[in-house]
Amino acid sequence: MNDNAEQQPLTAAPSYAAAQLARAFTTALTHGDADTRRRAEVRGQRWRAVLAGMAAGRLTVGSRTPVAGLPAWVTPEVVRGGFATGAAGAGGPLQPYETEAARSFGVPAERRALFAHCLTEGGLAWLWALLDSGHYETGVPEEAALLTMAWLVRHGETDAALDLAAELEPFADRLRFLPRPTDRPAPKAGTADAAAAVHRLTVSDAVGTLVRRRPNAAIETQREALAVWQPFGDELLAHWLRTARDGRDGRVLELAPDADWLAHAAALLERYRLLATEHTRCTKHRNPKQNLGILRGALEETVAGRPLGARRLGLLRHAVESMVRRRGLPGSAPHTALRRSQAEQAALPSHHALAQLVLGRLAGLPQETGIPDVAPAVAAVTPEESQETGLPAGAAVPPAVRQVVEAALSAPLGTLVQRGVVPSAEVLAELVPQLVAATTAQAYREESLRTLMAANYRAFRGRRSLLLLNLEHQVRVEELPWVRAVSGQRAAVLGKPDGEGALAVLRQLGELAVQAFPGTILPNPLVRELGVLERQGDLGAPFVEELAADIFMDTFSPKFLKAARIAGELLRGTLYERYYGIDYAAIRNLAITETGVALSHSRGARTSPGFARLCAERATAASGAGAGSWSVAANGTVIEQAQILTTHNLATLVHRVGIAPQPGWADLARRGFDTVCRLTARVHHNPRPLATIKDAAYAWRQTLFHLSLCPPDEQRRVIAGLDEQTARHPAHVTTRLGPALAGLVLVAEGGSFGADGTADGGRARRLTGWSTDGHWMR
Repeated sequence: MNDNAEQQPLTAAPSYAAAQLARAFTTALTHGDADTRRRAEVRGQRWRAVLAGMAAGRLTVGSRTPVAGLPAWVTPEVVRGGFATGAAGAGGPLQPYETEAARSFGVPAERRALFAHCLTEGGLAWLWALLDSGHYETGVPEEAALLTMAWLVRHGETDAALDLAAELEPFADRLRFLPRPTDRPAPKAGTADAAAAVHRLTVSDAVGTLVRRRPNAAIETQREALAVWQPFGDELLAHWLRTARDGRDGRVLELAPDADWLAHAAALLERYRLLATEHTRCTKHRNPKQNLGILRGALEETVAGRPLGARRLGLLRHAVESMVRRRGLPGSAPHTALRRSQAEQAALPSHHALAQLVLGRLAGLPQETGIPDVAPAVAAVTPEESQETGLPAGAAVPPAVRQVVEAALSAPLGTLVQRGVVPSAEVLAELVPQLVAATTAQAYREESLRTLMAANYRAFRGRRSLLLLNLEHQVRVEELPWVRAVSGQRAAVLGKPDGEGALAVLRQLGELAVQAFPGTILPNPLVRELGVLERQGDLGAPFVEELAADIFMDTFSPKFLKAARIAGELLRGTLYERYYGIDYAAIRNLAITETGVALSHSRGARTSPGFARLCAERATAASGAGAGSWSVAANGTVIEQAQILTTHNLATLVHRVGIAPQPGWADLARRGFDTVCRLTARVHHNPRPLATIKDAAYAWRQTLFHLSLCPPDEQRRVIAGLDEQTARHPAHVTTRLGPALAGLVLVAEGGSFGADGTADGGRARRLTGWSTDGHWMR
């Protein structure tokens, strides 16, 4: 097919949505948990809306404007897979705060009436008061729109304010543009660097998590058994032993109860009924075949004046003898020591009780932020708290409760990584928008606008990504009309070399991500945030996403070729180029040629046909599969070649951004290889190992990149030590990684692979993750 031939835009098929609807329907009908059924029913309603919208032509799934009649900047409601439902995130029925605002304004409870009021003198005064106090929040970015309009009016930008109002007005009856008043001020845009404090959970989030935790039923049942029923069983046993002629062997030889014995027996039975009413977790005492049930049942018959039959008497004697044999006579030294130990165990405070104590400590903290110092919140029970709660002084907060509170720690990202609050690159990506919001807001000269734009960015990052086809890109924050309206208020401060600009933050975040997770591919949400910082700093360095193999359309945007050219500038002649059989000089020439072609067309190039062809040829040579055959796995092999050629952003971070992770490339290579080994260990007995093999190959590629930046002597030392690293893992890891390690040594010593990625009769292999015919690591 001609690379320049015009193609019809692709759209998504409804089969995925239909399958999701079927799953939600089944869960809603069959799941044992009522809350799960309700959630599944809501999911089902949304998937029905997706299918109905696609059938009626109201939805174009795969487009950045999927909902007919709504521009790209409107936040869509998105379900799994990036499918828009047709609803707007800022739509739906009026929120309680909107109803209250309408009442206070004296206007009808309608969005258009609220919008119109905010254009009046009284409405503008209300918005200005929110801007001054900061007592607002934006759940969706649309809720920042009227505040931006009010800011423009206040600062004499009347034309811009009118243009913004005119662009919003057609949607005033459908979307909520009104901000949400709050009791606490919005977080101000603080220092724009990666040392600024961020948090994974707010205090309110931590409180909610602890509140939802219920007491552990099994533990509380055991506590009741130790504290209530075992001591009561001892009393019953001791009472029956009073009827024995020789209590030392525990045998009930005769039953001749006197009046005192019967009176005490009646009192024991009355206390049993009270205990059974109050303590309902443990039910073994109700079982007539258990020792406690046998002793109690015999006591009830005796007190009632009914003689014990031979069978009942035999059971009673057996129960008494077995209890004495197992634990000793009540009051004896062994029995007393055992019961003392069990009583101490039962007296330990429950996790639930300690969680309630921690909840009390958290109640006095600001709820919508993190905690600068979590130590006081998770300290041991103080003497004062012991008096108030009955918990023993010095009791430690259990790890399960500590982890929830520590997730709300507010500290620099590096600190959160060191303390394990950020355990993965995916979690890191969740927190980065807090820093990027502060960074991008620093460009605005006026403080209230900085705070507003930071709040807007945080809300914007809550927007779920759409499924996009035809190389369309997600909506960017600068495309929002209210952000465009104040773009002229940005000062040229982001490129300053004093560590306050976007490039400094980009460098710090890049170093942190690579240093903390050296064997992990950069997740797309993190790549997206790095791209925002790159654009703000006007660096001209491309960041490329991981593409989805199931919707890949055999082409790449030009930034992939640009990223590969940057990789070649860094890696030409290195171990990385030789291991993967790359000709970075040819890639440089291809980039020059395609750039010239793009400059000769007024519209510019949206694709890089030469790069797509190169990746397809490399994938075909590696897999041996025939060209043109479509499958998800075949797509994956092509995408993986693009990641190999570009190094999936590592070269851009090193060569353009200038990251220099500590303690150095050799350490990163060793740690990256540890990740390879850990992932390879999970392949063993794994019925579906291909995803794990793919991740192991990604970690291997990261390792090779780090290794290629080491000086030659250091590189040789690291490679020589890989066998020792492998030996620390199960034996099958050594077997599975043997061909890959042999291939690495082969290339390091000047050898090369054949066209199929093997050498030495298959004993040495190039490790890649995707395969169309089963992977050799299986």
